[in-house]
Amino acid sequence: MANTNNTSTGKPKIGGAIFVGYDGVAVPKDAKSELTGFKELGYVSDDGLTNSNSSDSDKIKAWGGDTVLVISKGKEDTLQFKLIEVMNLDVLKYVYGAENVSGTLETGITLKANSKQAKAHTLVIDIVYQGGVMKRIVAPNAIIQEMDDIEYTDEDAVGYAVTVSCLPDTEGNNHYEYIVKKGDKE
Repeated sequence: MANTNNTSTGKPKIGGAIFVGYDGVAVPKDAKSELTGFKELGYVSDDGLTNSNSSDSDKIKAWGGDTVLVISKGKEDTLQFKLIEVMNLDVLKYVYGAENVSGTLETGITLKANSKQAKAHTLVIDIVYQGGVMKRIVAPNAIIQEMDDIEYTDEDAVGYAVTVSCLPDTEGNNHYEYIVKKGDKE
């Protein structure tokens, strides 16, 4: 039977919802473990998070028009979000690459924009469902695929809207999703 208690919105975890980890971080395997070695990327715009997880396939039709076979041609898995803490050093290092960011707000920050290859990383997104249910999305082999134009206007927060490709890990999985009721044992 249908149950309205199984519906929810997806809100960010208080104190930050998107985390990045680089070489050597332990990839979380559940929704509740503490994240060690990860950097929190601050506020995300109210557009939230979009996960495009779509297959590409060809339909083979028989004479007469019936579809008789579907051939998988691949699957693209991306995460899209806009980071709006534009003075957060961890955000700047994530977007531009750590080697392209130097200084502090107090001493002055220098950003170098170039075409150096982005580094693969682990991305973790913590989401809170209603009723105290936690969801964690873990992309162990993520890489920034694209960044939208940076707009400086009076009407909107400056930010870095990125599309992140979730590439297969050593087990062939693009990302993992873990869901648990807060307070329950793993």
